[in-house]
Amino acid sequence: MKENTSSIHSKQEFLLFQKYLFPSVYILVVCLGLIGNLKALHYFIFKIKRKSPSNIYIINLAVADTLFLLALPFWIHYHLSNSIWIFGDVMCRIVGTVSFANMYISITFMTCICVDRYIATLHPHTYLRLRNTSLTMMVSTTVWLVSGSAMLAFMLTCPLSAKDKKCFEGFSSKEWNDLAPYSVCSLILGSLLPSVVILVCYPVVAHRISQIKNSTARGARRVIYGILAITVLCFLPYHVVHLVHLLSRLQQNKEDDWIYYLRRVTMALVSFNSVLDPLLYFFATGHNRLIWWNPLKHSLLDESSRLL
Repeated sequence: MKENTSSIHSKQEFLLFQKYLFPSVYILVVCLGLIGNLKALHYFIFKIKRKSPSNIYIINLAVADTLFLLALPFWIHYHLSNSIWIFGDVMCRIVGTVSFANMYISITFMTCICVDRYIATLHPHTYLRLRNTSLTMMVSTTVWLVSGSAMLAFMLTCPLSAKDKKCFEGFSSKEWNDLAPYSVCSLILGSLLPSVVILVCYPVVAHRISQIKNSTARGARRVIYGILAITVLCFLPYHVVHLVHLLSRLQQNKEDDWIYYLRRVTMALVSFNSVLDPLLYFFATGHNRLIWWNPLKHSLLDESSRLL
C-alpha cells in the first residue's frame, strides 16, 4: 500500500511539473518564435530579390521552425489539461512527429548553411559557379523528401499509448521495445552524428575562416558561432539525456525520476531553437538590430544580406 501511495504521489508530481514547465515555456516560444520566423520568411522571400544559397537554406529553416511553432498550441493545451489528449490519435501522431522532427531538420539545414559559408569563404571561385545552379534547391528538396518519408513512416507505424488519453507518453514495456529501432536511428543519425559534425568540424572551419580578413569571412564566423551556440544551449543537453534514457530503457530498467525531470527540461530547451534561429538570421547579416524591431533598416540589410 505504501509503495502504491508513493507511486501515486510521484505521478501527481510529474503531472504538476509538466503542467507548469511546458505551457510557460511554450507560450513564450510561440509568441517570440512566430514573430521572428514569420518576419524572416517575409524578408528573405519578398525583400531579397536575388537569393543566395544561404538565403534559401534560411528560408527552409524558418519554414521548419514555423511548422514546429504551429504544433506547440496543441502541447500547451495538453499539459494545461493535466496531460489529457482530446484531439484524437491522428492529430497526436502528426503533432508529435512534427515536434520531434523539427530538431533534426533544423540541425540539417544549419549544417547546410555552415558548408555554404565555408565554400563561399575559402573557395570563392567554386562558390560563384555553384551559386547560380539548382544545387541548393536539390539539397533542400532532398532534405524535405527524406525527412518527410521518415516522418510519414513513423506516423503510420509508431505505437501510441491509449491509456488515460496520453500522447507520446506512458508507453508500456512492449511499446518501448517497438519504439527502440526509431530511437536508435534518431539518436545516431539525427543526434550524435550531426552533433559531432557541428561540435568538431565547425570550430575547425571557423579557425580556417578566421585567417581571412574580409567582410564575407566575418559574416561566416558569426553564422558558425551562432550555430555552435544554438547547438550547445538547445540541442546538446537533450542529446546527452536522450542517450542516457535510451540506454536505460534498452536494459529494461524503469526510468528514474531524475532522468524524467531532465528529459522534460531538455525538451523545453530544444524548443528555444525556434526563438534563437531568427536572431541567427539577422545578426549573421552584420547588422546589429532585428528587422521586426526597426523596419527602417531594410535597406541596410538588403546590402549586408549579400554576404550570406
